[in-house]
Amino acid sequence: MKPERAFRPATALCWLAALTLASPAPAQLPERSTGVLEDNSQRVLPMDEAFPWHVSEAAPGQFRIVFRPAPEHYLYRHAFRFHLQTGVETQALAYQLPPGLEKNDQFFGDIVAYYDQVTVELEMIENFPEGAALLIEFQGCADWGFCYPPQQARFELPSR
Repeated sequence: MKPERAFRPATALCWLAALTLASPAPAQLPERSTGVLEDNSQRVLPMDEAFPWHVSEAAPGQFRIVFRPAPEHYLYRHAFRFHLQTGVETQALAYQLPPGLEKNDQFFGDIVAYYDQVTVELEMIENFPEGAALLIEFQGCADWGFCYPPQQARFELPSR
């Protein structure tokens, strides 16, 4: 007669470990270069890295703002606004935007987005007063689901 064997939790754990080690490893997707850490979690880029921009004077009274979203980041067409601030007064500026990419966004639905460099042409008065500034408003998101809050930047215009 054979003696009965009692169930031992330690034995079950050993079998489970052996089966786990013998199983083939699951395939892994390659990591993306921007916004992904070593442990495959997402990382929020600082605003100046996610959406860097600069202003240049294209001609007297015409300014150009160039935005360069980081890879896998995009800007919303509907969120751009530009104003000329002179003292306490602000005046909305006319501007031109290039065509963008139509997409369905998880935050705003159907939108137009800019993934690549976007250049904005501003029409301004040629003789703006001393101390005038551009007020620049924009907003963007990362593809993996982080939406940055609306931004407002101030750019001091050069003295004439």
